[in-house]
Parts: sequence; C-alpha cells; structure tokens
Amino acid sequence: MLTLAEAAEQIRTRQLSPVELTRECLARTKRLNPALNAFITVTAELALEQARQPETEVMAGHWRGPLHGIPIGLKDLLDTAGVRTTAASNQFRDRVPTQDAVFVRQLKQAGAVLVGKLNLHEFAFGGSGIVSAFGPAKNPWDRQRITGGSSSGSAAAVAAGLCIAAIGTDTAGSIRCPAALCGIVGHRPSAGWLSCKGVVPLSASFDTPGPMTRTVRDAALLLGALVAETGSSAPNDWAALDDSAAKLRVGVARKNFFDDLEPQVAACVEEAIAVIKTLAAQVADVKLEAGGHRSIFNAEIYEYHEAMVTKTPELYQPHTLPRILKCAGISASDYIRDWRSLNGERNKAEQLFQAMDVIITPTIPVAAPRISELQSLGINELRQFETKYLLRNTSPFSVLYWPSVSVPCGFTREGLPVGLQISGKPGADATVLRLAHAYEQATQWHTRVPGE
Repeated sequence: MLTLAEAAEQIRTRQLSPVELTRECLARTKRLNPALNAFITVTAELALEQARQPETEVMAGHWRGPLHGIPIGLKDLLDTAGVRTTAASNQFRDRVPTQDAVFVRQLKQAGAVLVGKLNLHEFAFGGSGIVSAFGPAKNPWDRQRITGGSSSGSAAAVAAGLCIAAIGTDTAGSIRCPAALCGIVGHRPSAGWLSCKGVVPLSASFDTPGPMTRTVRDAALLLGALVAETGSSAPNDWAALDDSAAKLRVGVARKNFFDDLEPQVAACVEEAIAVIKTLAAQVADVKLEAGGHRSIFNAEIYEYHEAMVTKTPELYQPHTLPRILKCAGISASDYIRDWRSLNGERNKAEQLFQAMDVIITPTIPVAAPRISELQSLGINELRQFETKYLLRNTSPFSVLYWPSVSVPCGFTREGLPVGLQISGKPGADATVLRLAHAYEQATQWHTRVPGE
C-alpha cells in the first residue's frame, strides 16, 4: 500500500496513473468493504471521472501539488453536491446536498479524487463507532473489534488501503481515537485552520476536520495543501518536518492520562517515551488540568438536533436519542459561565509552554475491545465506557484548542495497535508533527499493515 507521499511523487513523475491508482483503491474497496463496512457510499464512476482530469493535466506538465490525483475518502458528515450525506443516520438517509462543503471544494481545487463517503458513529455523537444506521465499521486488524469513533470508517479505510488518505472530523477525539485503535496517524489541527462550513455539526465550537493517513508526512502534506487553499494565516511550509527534534522539550502528562492503562498499552507507551528521550532535548513529567465543559457541548448539540428530536425522534438509533435528550435544558447563564471557566483553564494550561514545547500522553488507555462486548452494554454503560476510556485522553486537548496527533507506537500481543498522542500550543502544528515524524522514523510501527 502506497503512502500519500509515495503516490504523489509517482504521479508527479508520471510513473503512476491517477486513473489506475483510483481503480486499485476501488477494487480493494469492492473486495474488502463488505467485511469492513468502512464506506456508506462508494462513488466509483464519479471517482474515475475525476481521476481522468489530473491524469490529463499531469501528462501535460501541470502538476498541482501533493493531492493531485490522490484517492481520498470523506467522513459522511461533509456535504457533497449530488452525493448523499447521511451522518450515518436515518434522519439523513436520503439527504443529497446541492453544494459542497468548503473543505470538499478545497480538496477538489487541489485535484484530489473523492472515492466515497465513510461510515461513522451516528451524527458523530460517540467514541466507539458501533452506533450507525448502516451498521458498525470493523477494525481491519481484527474484524471482531471496534474501530473507535466517531470517524470509524475513515480509520478503517486508510488502515486497509481502501483510499490513500481520509478526512475525519474531531470534536472530542473523533479523529485520534479511531486512528489509535486502527494503527494509523490522525491529526486534529489547531482550531480555525480548516473550515467547518458545510460539515454536519456535533458541537460547533469544537468541531474540526483533519487528516487521517498512513504516515505523519502524509498528514503534513494533506494539511499543508489544504491550509494553502484556505489562504489563511496558518503556516503552510512543512519543510521543517525533517528538522531535528533534538532541541524540543517534551512534557509527559501522567496524572489522569495514565490512569487505568491496560498493561500492554502502558508498556508500548513507556517504550515510546524511552525512544523520545533519545530524540529530544528534555523529557519530564508535567501536570495538566482540563475539564469536560459539558454545558457547552450539550447546549450546542441540542440546538442542532432540537427540531429533529421533536418531529422525527424515531429515526435516531436507540442509543443516540437518549443522549441527545440529556443535552436539553442548558441555560444561557450556564453556557456563558462554562465558557468563562474554559478560557481561564486555557490561559493556565498554556503556561506549560514556557518550559515545554509539546505534551505527550497515551491516545487511548485500552486496545480495541470486541464489538459484541460494547453492543451488550446499555445506553448509559456504553456512554460511560466511551467517556472513561475512549475519549478521556483526547477530549482535554479539544477543549483547549491544542493541535494533537495520534501516531502508532506499538501492538499488543493480540496484534492490536496502540497510539501515542502528541499535543502542542495553538498554532504549533508543525512542531507537534515534527516530533511525531521523528518518532515515527525512529521506529517501524507505521510500516505494519493489517492482513486481508
């Protein structure tokens, strides 16, 4: 399976045809998706039609950049003109947008080939990935296991090579959680770098799209190309990715983040820290506090769903409706008070960067559990499991608006992936990715792929 960087270079030098690469991805999807359930909608004919244009352009010497001719999958929250966008819900089963999301338009402008819409936890409201009107996505490393959520299909598709890269969205960990459990790279960019216009929201203040890829370089290439398309002030020169990490100061946030780790997960993370000690200038424990701020999340979730809850509650999955109903009743004063508290926490937390450049933690304290185990849980039990384990280590960085990446750091004895989370101050995505890249190059975990 080619990485994005490899495929882009081969397309640029005319060694690889975008049409043939797209056909290969579609063939793998036809073969493997019935078992993995990663895609909700495969746009095979449209993808091949899109692939012909970059092929013609590259042959004429007009290579647009690293996304030109690259097959990419989209989490089925991103509006696509003429292609249904379901949010994995019967509420939107037949919804066909008339306009592309800004993010989708940027991908097209960069020359990407869009191969389909990827499964997710219904309306992105969950960390397991097992609640979907189209059934749960399956983990390519063990199809009896969860992918994590909510960008479940995105992680499964990239890990299994159904597309070269995918776009997920992350509100409390929905990119990083499935990336960790499926053994790929998942990056939540700094807040505001990428547009959410045309993306079905969960909690609009915290939602952000982001790359899900095989390698850190791929994530940087994808993010850099899209930031360039936005014309924003975010830096888009990613040459620093290859700079040495030798001057970086690394903080290890142990309190809370290392609680209740499965022993094999703990062993992988400690081994990763040992490697990083050989790469960085300093590695030291730090204390990081960040709350949940449920009033903000709940108010924004309910505001979006209120009309559907009132008119067509029966179209939600049984696990989703009670969660949404519990979000009701947040007062304006509670919402404002929670924002004030959060702003204070952000200011305090960012003081860590006076002494440190990045903060590392385990991404998820457990390896992927069996789908059947979580399906046997009640609604409240599943939510508690997701909160305690699947999203506990990722959500603090979401509310802080810090860029955060999960990178593979080992496997359990059962062959299940483990992720290391690297986070930094707002706007320091290049620094976060630089350490992730240095660690990745010092190890071999990213070279392992699941069997078919």
